[in-house]
Amino acid sequence: MQGLMMDGALTITSVLEHAERIHGHQEIVSVTAESPRHRYTYRECFARARRLASVLAGLGIGPGDRVATLAWNDYRHMEVYYGVACSGAICHTINPRLFAEQLAWIVNHAEDRVLVIDPMFLPLVAKLRPQLPTLEQVIVLCSEAAMPAADGLELLCYETLLAGADEDFAWPALDERAAASLCYTSGTTGHPKGVLYSHRAMVLISWACGLPDAMNLSAREVVLPVVPMFHVNAWSIPYSALMVGAKLVMPGPKMGDGETLANLMDEEAVTVALGVPTVWQGLLEFLEQAGRRLKTLKRTVVGGSACPLSMMEQFEQRHGVWTHHAWGMTELSPLGTYNTPPPDYDSLPREARDRLRASQGQPVYGVEMKIVGPDGQALPWDGKAFGALKVRGPWVASSYYRMEGESAAHDAEGWFDTGDVATIDPRGYMTITDRTKDVIKSGGEWISSIELENIAVSHPAVSRAAVIGVAHPKWDERPLLLVVPAAGAQPSAEEILAAFEGKVARWMIPDAVEFIEDMPLTATGKISKLTLRERFAEYRLEG
Repeated sequence: MQGLMMDGALTITSVLEHAERIHGHQEIVSVTAESPRHRYTYRECFARARRLASVLAGLGIGPGDRVATLAWNDYRHMEVYYGVACSGAICHTINPRLFAEQLAWIVNHAEDRVLVIDPMFLPLVAKLRPQLPTLEQVIVLCSEAAMPAADGLELLCYETLLAGADEDFAWPALDERAAASLCYTSGTTGHPKGVLYSHRAMVLISWACGLPDAMNLSAREVVLPVVPMFHVNAWSIPYSALMVGAKLVMPGPKMGDGETLANLMDEEAVTVALGVPTVWQGLLEFLEQAGRRLKTLKRTVVGGSACPLSMMEQFEQRHGVWTHHAWGMTELSPLGTYNTPPPDYDSLPREARDRLRASQGQPVYGVEMKIVGPDGQALPWDGKAFGALKVRGPWVASSYYRMEGESAAHDAEGWFDTGDVATIDPRGYMTITDRTKDVIKSGGEWISSIELENIAVSHPAVSRAAVIGVAHPKWDERPLLLVVPAAGAQPSAEEILAAFEGKVARWMIPDAVEFIEDMPLTATGKISKLTLRERFAEYRLEG
């Protein structure tokens, strides 16, 4: 016997219609190249999204066609998110920080028909255009007055197109399992792989993001997504924030500028901000140099890579801001775990509190998780055993786009191998100890580079740090600590290594320290261990 409940499709269109009807008055504020502070309402956003859908239909774009974007976080990109997906096409967000060869490969593999770009990316597109045979139109996200020189390209002006379009475009009825958006992995090794998200998955994960023990979103919050919209749907914020009616503040091309972020937070009364550790390091450095304190921010959400405990403490002690770890992947849409303190957190010993805060948190409802040993058998959740982290759930990729006949690193029971090494404690708090490819194996023992990096950046003379394994004649591999000194600091190797005493076993302490001027980053803002390993490939330690 089945239940007697109505059935309704879980689509992004349903999110739009709810947000428009219930929260239509709420604001979306954006920094753009044309305006230091553009503001309008949800209702105005969705009216323009309908106009865009009408424009795309006029260009012959139909269900399943790919419309790509090279754009920052602002109101026009939001309109593209909804106008494309709700029309039945697929919104393909592309990371402009990838290498040109990767960008061309991605556009061709996806067979994008339309490319929507911010004006600053026109030189890049002009260079790549001859290599993109499936691309029919390039739309520039600006007004007619701000249109850049065409450089021999046929360009369409976004605002001109919208001005002559139908605001009463009728959204089609969509299957909730139809594809809504597409995002490619960063492709640090081999070609990037496409993850094709369904409407259903986007709605489910947006619900999960808003839960009290996840991002705890509501209409009372003002949300600043510094995580870019070209990276895994900006961690679902363009959907989950509008689902609950939160005011949205978008940093545009200024997402890496500490002063702009601080001003947006204070002047727009931001309460929640989301980004990777490198962004927050830049913000904190600006605030320290300017002698400023944040006025309204309550919470930061940090993902992409591990957040040092010292950064969490700086946010809390100097600004009254609580930092939440989150973990996920492109293949997880992206949320997998979220770190909310347990009810007894305040009564725990300091060491236990620090250990909890440093973890990536508990799986949100909808994500199953396990760790396995080399034999593939599940390991206990005791906080000690560590192994390969595997996940499954309704917003986890089942395969990659146009690679449907190949497994997305799944085992026979459908578990996806994340490529991370982790421990899980008895309460389900998961801690990433390393990426599988970054773990250092010294004399048969495993050393976590993440743990060592967190200790290093807690030193006041260290701005950024990374640990890689280098060849050793006796132990096969030993940890090398690479440090970017803090502004004005000139620490010695001995001074930095002394910080490890008593915090890890002596055999885990790095054998050497090398000071570097800058830390290479991946296209998603993480430290590029691959680049560092290549740079120090000939480095040798003495026996």
